Amino acid sequence: MSEEGLESEGERTVAFLLSLRARGVGDLAVLRAMERVPRERFAPTRFADLARQDVSVPLPCGQTMTAPHTVANLVGALDMQPSARVLEVGTGSGYVSALLAAMGGEVVSLERYRTLALAAHERISGSGYAQAVDLRHADGFQPDRTLGRFDRILVNGVANAIPEALLLRLSPGGKLVGALRVEGMARRVVVTRAADGIAFDHALGPVVRLPPLAPGLAQAL
Repeated sequence: MSEEGLESEGERTVAFLLSLRARGVGDLAVLRAMERVPRERFAPTRFADLARQDVSVPLPCGQTMTAPHTVANLVGALDMQPSARVLEVGTGSGYVSALLAAMGGEVVSLERYRTLALAAHERISGSGYAQAVDLRHADGFQPDRTLGRFDRILVNGVANAIPEALLLRLSPGGKLVGALRVEGMARRVVVTRAADGIAFDHALGPVVRLPPLAPGLAQAL
């Protein structure tokens, strides 16, 4: 790449990060991960020019690549810790999986659409984070019990209620972040499991724009 190309790439990255800061994103760990993981590598080719903009991007199977400030909102609420074991529900493009890995997470990501799972696997394989991401075509509402428990769970979508099967996969002291539909609006929710593993604390946050979640494996895609 030419010196001019490197400079323009750097300028685009700085502009992208500044736009996120202007939207209220202040978590430095999240911003550093977004600096290291180029979003355009995970966007469909025909929408790569939109990847550095704070907008959602269409994906196959009627899904979307969530807008960066919403991703930052969710990931920041996880309060990621080094070497945290993370379960991600809804792989999508694989971008968030790579962000979580870039923040030191050991990620298991579940995607109900085989088409998306295969494409995300290919992108992550070329991202440098493949060893930290175990991507599976599976029902995120019913994670396999053999996966064990997780320090963090990220649910990339809106549900009417947090599935009990997901709560059971949360380790004592762990956090689950997702979105609940409340009075017709999607609001971020943070569920914290007590250190003794018994009680759960639910905290509703701001309104977020996320796609609805569906249980089960997609039959045709």
